[in-house]
Amino acid sequence: MPFEPVQPEKLSTSVVKQIELLILRGVLRPGERLPSERELSDRLGVSRPSLRDAVAELQTQGLLTTRAGSGIFVAEVLGSAFSPALTRLFSKHDEAVFDYLSFRRDMEGLAAERAARLGSESDLEVIQTIFTKMEAAHLRKSGDEEARLDAEFHTAIIDASHNVIMLHMMRAMFGLLREGVFYNRQVMFKQRTTREALLDQHRQINVALQARDPGASRAAVEAHLDYVRVCLSDQKQAEQNEAIARKRLLREQHR
Repeated sequence: MPFEPVQPEKLSTSVVKQIELLILRGVLRPGERLPSERELSDRLGVSRPSLRDAVAELQTQGLLTTRAGSGIFVAEVLGSAFSPALTRLFSKHDEAVFDYLSFRRDMEGLAAERAARLGSESDLEVIQTIFTKMEAAHLRKSGDEEARLDAEFHTAIIDASHNVIMLHMMRAMFGLLREGVFYNRQVMFKQRTTREALLDQHRQINVALQARDPGASRAAVEAHLDYVRVCLSDQKQAEQNEAIARKRLLREQHR
């Protein structure tokens, strides 16, 4: 018969499994600091020696790291799906920007569709809360805060799709976006893009999600990213046109 005796599980093993799942599901994020050893052992209901054993195991796995005098952190490497060499290559070629947007359009459209169907009430509340913060930042004309919340809004939709592979892959993609590897909002504002238009597009995405309309949610995300693509394409063309015009001006000035 295919049965084996059940082995009692060490407390440290239970802690390892719990933290692994929190990282896998994106609840604990790369670079996030864990509570102090005392607080964490109290929350988990285990002794400090058991917690230390668990932390040591997770460090061996490369999931946690300690910083002298600072505490225990989720390893930053978990948010780095791309090598530094590939990241530099992305940043040098416009082709990567537009392929990135095309990939995001496909993945985020699917994620929004899934979030409308599978997201919990708490998932949708997170999305609503972030959008409300976006509106407040917009009124304050806080561009940097709007950009940060923009990424958080899209990440929350990915989270609400409840697909852990998509979650970690897209978080890595947004990491590159936050670092300005692909583009930033300020570039878009040089064209006819307005902060109002972007906010309204996010509003439409949020409305569709809160209504739990999968088709409308996907369509709203795709329309938003199509808009971003056109704006960036226009800006690239404008920069090229300006470079040519400067050469003509320089020629006229030296005739």
